[in-house]
Amino acid sequence: MFAENRKAFHDYHIEERYEAGISLLGSEVKAVRQGRVNLRDSYVRIRDGEAYVVGMHISPYEKATAFVPDPTRTRKLLMHRREIERLMGKVQTEGYTIVPLSLYAKGRWIKMEIGLAKGKKLHDKREALRERAVRREIERTLKAKNR
Repeated sequence: MFAENRKAFHDYHIEERYEAGISLLGSEVKAVRQGRVNLRDSYVRIRDGEAYVVGMHISPYEKATAFVPDPTRTRKLLMHRREIERLMGKVQTEGYTIVPLSLYAKGRWIKMEIGLAKGKKLHDKREALRERAVRREIERTLKAKNR
């Protein structure tokens, strides 16, 4: 896995997940394989029946010679038309958003996992933090007992 969007899991309830190919240039592929990618404030926008990822930052590859693309340019996602239409319908009618969750390799291809997400309320975020702290404390005490 090259990158994971942990903030998305904190800010949203992920209801459905999809796998999409991503259209990258050669030097971008090399930079992604080095792990020089950030999904933090990115999102997916559907325009003219096609899906695009906006705000994903891929740092330039150092050894690229002539053409160095813009690090935050909009990149096209490669998905089936039926999937795109389903996502478009959900986003328009029910108040969902589409967020990138992770970027990984599948064979020689670079794939992006995107999620259909609904925003969490502030009290949901606080509850998740509280649960995580309790779980961490339980694990700590169990580890201390086993010593």
